[in-house]
Amino acid sequence: MNRLAAIVVSVVLLLAAAASSVFVVHRGQYAAVYAMGRVERVHSRPGLYFKWPTPVENVVFIDARVLSLRSVQADTLATSGRHNLVVRWFIKWRVADPRSFLHAFGASESAADDRLAAAMRSSLGTDLSALDLHAALQAQATELPGKLRAQLAAALRDSGVEVVDAGLTQMDYSADVTDAVYRRMAAARTLVADRTRAQGQAQAAQIRAQADREREVLLAQAYRKAQTLKGEGDAEAAQIDADAFGKDPRFASFYRSLEAYRASFDSRRDVLVLDPSSAFFRYLRDPSGDAGGKAARKR
Repeated sequence: MNRLAAIVVSVVLLLAAAASSVFVVHRGQYAAVYAMGRVERVHSRPGLYFKWPTPVENVVFIDARVLSLRSVQADTLATSGRHNLVVRWFIKWRVADPRSFLHAFGASESAADDRLAAAMRSSLGTDLSALDLHAALQAQATELPGKLRAQLAAALRDSGVEVVDAGLTQMDYSADVTDAVYRRMAAARTLVADRTRAQGQAQAAQIRAQADREREVLLAQAYRKAQTLKGEGDAEAAQIDADAFGKDPRFASFYRSLEAYRASFDSRRDVLVLDPSSAFFRYLRDPSGDAGGKAARKR
């Protein structure tokens, strides 16, 4: 019975040893075999591999794909003019040298992420502090990404990490800078509006002055023409009256007397103090106008 138990235990141990001696490397993986804390070999091609049973040799798997790292929170960084910018960034990286990566980070991707994030913040702070606000905004999509990649590659040169890409996903004004920019934009627009309004008012005054001058000229010309026409009309009317009255002087005298009566007795309140035998009333005494003359001769 004891012998059977020993055989079973031995078989189990052999199976466990055999199982721990075999490992599979999948596509997109590195398999680093190490013993006594030293990396013995690294397998990068997919397949089935063998090693000494644990704990003689151990294996650790490392992701060989391109990994992405993004800023969790926006960073506030200052430019050379002490204007604060809110930035978000990204990094794409991969393990290029598994041995150096294991030595630097012990197969911990989070440790690599922390070091990459720290290096990115340091590089961004240095780069932006050398640029003014306008230059920093222009460099966001031009020379800044390439510069960041080079700086990150230099910072992690001996760590087995290859920086594939790096850049900014956001670069905005901070709240204080935004308020200042809005105030400056509003002031600029107000200045343009005031200048345009002043130009319009000057043009309007010029147009009104020109219109007033033209109005005065037109009124003067119209008045002169009206006076000329009125004079011509009066002259023609006088000529017609003279011609008409010249044909019958007695009728002319009678008509003028009627006009004088009409003008004198236009209102009931009009009062005339005259001698009844005056020549003014001769046509009232005699429609022919002779009675007044005879009476005057008799007296």
